[in-house]
Amino acid sequence: MAKVVGTTVMSYNIHHGVGLDDQLSLQRIANVIRDSGAEIVSLQEVDRFYGPRSDYKNQAEELAGSLGFHYAYGTNLDLEPDEGRASNRQYGTAILSKYHILRSENISLSSFGKEQRGALHAVVNLLGIQVDVYNTHLGLDVTSRTVQAQEIIDLASAIQGSKILMGDFNTEPDSSEFQMLLNSGLFVNSFQGIEDIYTFPVGIPSEMIDYILTSPAVLHSNQRVIHTEASDHLPIAVDLVFHC
Repeated sequence: MAKVVGTTVMSYNIHHGVGLDDQLSLQRIANVIRDSGAEIVSLQEVDRFYGPRSDYKNQAEELAGSLGFHYAYGTNLDLEPDEGRASNRQYGTAILSKYHILRSENISLSSFGKEQRGALHAVVNLLGIQVDVYNTHLGLDVTSRTVQAQEIIDLASAIQGSKILMGDFNTEPDSSEFQMLLNSGLFVNSFQGIEDIYTFPVGIPSEMIDYILTSPAVLHSNQRVIHTEASDHLPIAVDLVFHC
């Protein structure tokens, strides 16, 4: 008998918890997530013991604790501890999930000597359906993003089943590197055809660079950009239905 399961997912570049008012508030980020109803969340620009800008907090752990969620963290920058501190200063991405995360892995993407990028992969048990969730924050130049997109295609194509790819891609929907992801046949853009979906910068949004892609068979509804000044990006969310 076919199984049908629905959930709400979000992608959000949280700018290490600092909002448009230059104030650090993880609670404000947690409230945005809670109010959205999202149950699987991909976060970019997440600090872990990074420094004074985020009070040396383990931000993924703190957000997950506040929401009662499970989490996986992907370290892309791993720096020596500050003087007097024991933990390495880390920066990367996170996946928060209401549902159990069965396993996770952060895969380094080619970054050509620039800021290290990665693809955080978590397998989520969505009420008996295993969903492969990928979270990424792609590079700032076309060459890097093109190679990184191909590496994500290679990773995702090796795994059968339902997939979600979310993140800050640092590129517009008509770019060649974004179209590569769609042309792979692995993903569709859940916001395709939706108007006024700019996510950056928060003050006067004019760019669409944050995305939620899914396997083609997944159904999408209630696509929305959430207007909040808790970060320098606006989060996006969509309701998904999986048939298995």
